[in-house]
Amino acid sequence: MTGPLPLAGIRVLEYAQYVAGPFAGMLLADLGADVIKVEPPAGDAWRHYEPFAEGESRYFYALNRNKRSVVLDLKDDQGRHASRALIRSADAVLHNLPADRAHRFGLDRESVRELNPAAVWCCVSALGSDGPEAAVTAFDLIAQAVSGLLLAGAQGSAPVPQRAGGIAMADFTAGLLAAAAVLAGLVGRERSVSPGRECDAARGFEVSLLGAALAVQAQRFVSVETIDRAGREQRKQTPVPASAGDLERHAHAQRTRDELDPYYRAYAASDGFLVLACLHERQRRAAAAVLGLEDPWAANPHAPPAGAVEREHRLALVARFERRVAAEPAAAWVSRLRAACVPASEVRLLDQLFEDDQVSANGLVHTLRDKRVGPVKLLGSLFKIDGFATPPRQSIPTLGEHTEEVLAECRQPQA
Repeated sequence: MTGPLPLAGIRVLEYAQYVAGPFAGMLLADLGADVIKVEPPAGDAWRHYEPFAEGESRYFYALNRNKRSVVLDLKDDQGRHASRALIRSADAVLHNLPADRAHRFGLDRESVRELNPAAVWCCVSALGSDGPEAAVTAFDLIAQAVSGLLLAGAQGSAPVPQRAGGIAMADFTAGLLAAAAVLAGLVGRERSVSPGRECDAARGFEVSLLGAALAVQAQRFVSVETIDRAGREQRKQTPVPASAGDLERHAHAQRTRDELDPYYRAYAASDGFLVLACLHERQRRAAAAVLGLEDPWAANPHAPPAGAVEREHRLALVARFERRVAAEPAAAWVSRLRAACVPASEVRLLDQLFEDDQVSANGLVHTLRDKRVGPVKLLGSLFKIDGFATPPRQSIPTLGEHTEEVLAECRQPQA
């Protein structure tokens, strides 16, 4: 891409550690924003998580490219004074601090607005800023637990709640929501400006890990009250924590639903694994034809069986699907299925994707030349702009690398 990126000239202050806030900041930086990562003297805690060298962590590298690092101790007057100068220079302020600490450090919405009415303010909270658990400290695993997301992942013979794939879905979804909120604030700010008037006070935004964990379950978080309320009321009368029995019933219900559906699942081929992902009847019938099978239930594989005999017939059909797929290599099946317009793919491991042609062609893996550790491959920008994947503009900042540079910019007279 030639020319400036869409957010060039926009300054975002990121007072955030760990995952959600830094991920939001990185997305905005990838779009061209000047993201100033304001860190405490010890740095973002993610710098020190499972380090491969002193202060060098893959976890930190993954979320902090294209930023400048400034160290401020917000517990002392000098640090807070410098922070106020930064806020006056900012277009957006993003933080994931608890409400009491944000207020103490002058990062709450009212304090930021008093210093800079035009700045967009965005907070990533844990369980939300209202309600009986507003002050609870929570990370991704807590948000998944209280949102029902861990129950959705229960499976197998041992009903122990686990994060699906170990992925911090609440954190990363909250980061996406926070980036969207900042962009909405910037657009709204521009539209509120009239000739000859100062910018109206920009809106403040809050997203939460709890809300993000519910967002990824939106299709399940639906209650038809005339049908579903009675069951909830019955459970409400005996409020007890989720037990192993509850988890097993949940897992059993999911298995019972899925075991009759041969079209949206993984299969073992002769040399590896593949997945089918058919969501309508035409695809399902095409998949069965490729496998040389007929399925009287292809129109609605999730319909409850009419009785025990039908259930056994349908389970037997799934077993035939499994035997057919197991007879040949995964790549051969995928090639035939795709030729028939059936969504299918081999199953890959994450570390195979650094050299994957499709990933590389879309700019989803980039190599940074880091002056401390040499080449580092990591996730590329998620945005294509005017048809081009945008490469990183700068590497991962060392702790406080840009403190003097950024504070000097704040001391310069404003144009």
